[in-house]
Amino acid sequence: MKIVNIAEAKAHLSEYIAAVEAGETVTIARRNKAVAKLVPVVTETVDKEPRPIGLAKGKITIHSSFFEPMDEEELALWEGMKMLPSDPLNPDFDPHWTPEQNEHS
Repeated sequence: MKIVNIAEAKAHLSEYIAAVEAGETVTIARRNKAVAKLVPVVTETVDKEPRPIGLAKGKITIHSSFFEPMDEEELALWEGMKMLPSDPLNPDFDPHWTPEQNEHS
C-alpha cells in the first residue's frame, strides 16, 4: 500500500491509477493524515443463468382492443401529427385541459 500527499497524487495521478489497476491500494493524505483511498474496482462476473422465458405468464392481460387498428385521430396523436392541449410541447399548452373538455366543444 502506498501513501502519498495530495500534491504528489495530482502530479502523478496516471501512475497511481496504473498501480491501482495492477491491484495495489493508494492512500492519499493531507498533512500526513489519510483522507482518501484509491482501490481497484471489483467487477462482478456474470455467471448467472439466463432467466427462463415465461416468468410472468398469467400475471398480465392485454385487452383485445390493443390489437384493433387505431382510428385516424389516435393515429395522428401517435405519429405526432396532432397534439393535445395538455401536451407540454404544444404551443397552446393548457395544463388543466382534460379529454372531457374536448367532448363539450
